Amino acid sequence: MGMTEEATDGVPAEPRYGITIPFDGMTLPEHRQAYHRLVAAGYTDVWSAETDGTDGFTPLALAAAWEPALRLGVAIIPAYTRGPALLAQSAAAMAEAAPGRFVFGLGTSSDVIVNRWNAAEFTEPYKRVRDTLRFLRSALAGEKVDQAYDTFTVRGFRLSRPVDSPPPLYLAALRPGMLRLAGREADGVIINWLSAEDVATVVPETGGGIPVAARIFVCPTEDADAVRQLGRRMIAAYLNVSVYAEFHRWLGRGPMLEPMWEAWQAGDRKGALDRIPDEVVDALIVHGSYDECKAHLARYVANGVTIPVMAVIPVGVDLDAAVAGLAPPW
Repeated sequence: MGMTEEATDGVPAEPRYGITIPFDGMTLPEHRQAYHRLVAAGYTDVWSAETDGTDGFTPLALAAAWEPALRLGVAIIPAYTRGPALLAQSAAAMAEAAPGRFVFGLGTSSDVIVNRWNAAEFTEPYKRVRDTLRFLRSALAGEKVDQAYDTFTVRGFRLSRPVDSPPPLYLAALRPGMLRLAGREADGVIINWLSAEDVATVVPETGGGIPVAARIFVCPTEDADAVRQLGRRMIAAYLNVSVYAEFHRWLGRGPMLEPMWEAWQAGDRKGALDRIPDEVVDALIVHGSYDECKAHLARYVANGVTIPVMAVIPVGVDLDAAVAGLAPPW
């Protein structure tokens, strides 16, 4: 099953098959051949992230130079950890390096990344991303920006290297308020840490009509016990962060996760892991044989994802083998 974005003439565009970069256990220079292999295998997109590994732009800049067939996206760059002008400069530079192939993904990130790791105040997240989105729209259009927004003020900034074709601006969103903002003011929406069935709840909140990129965690192995052991650690690391906890309460997963949250808050980390049901792991982590994984990925697409972006987690399998085994079409 393929993924499509609507083309302006009403004819479906080519299917999109994305994968998360950079790959663990591989240096950035070693990615040159990996990018070539991805194109040969049928992947169309590479999407970076920015948490505690590489920054979001460098792996994409290398891909832009090394493999012109790939479409590039970042999911996401936090609105807080760079100043507005630097965000515009970075987005413009990537758009110049890969004309028509780069998507800029903006989001709030989390209090952990913004405040604890980057020493910035994580305040008024909705307004901050809204203001940043509006500023970037103006700046990337080549306008001189001299404006006081609700959460920051920019005086007299204009890009000295404007881009002919500004990159699409996608907004990372979890709950209704941000999803609706994405539908009103962004060119696409980015979602993650949700099940294929959750997509049908989330996407309508945007109002429809925009591309939907989703990062989907995939462990291509039939060793369910190994996946669930690893998956519990991943889920505990993310879903105890307040923004994700509230997201899953909204999705209706609160009763299943409340015991985990209570144990975590009490300082019982092992007990918290033990209290995550298999049902939750199986919903949020795609696993099984290659064919089973592809069928599961296709359910995300059927429910409204137009740009699935796998985050491959090799469990008992070589990374290259996993990437090849999960190759499209799905």
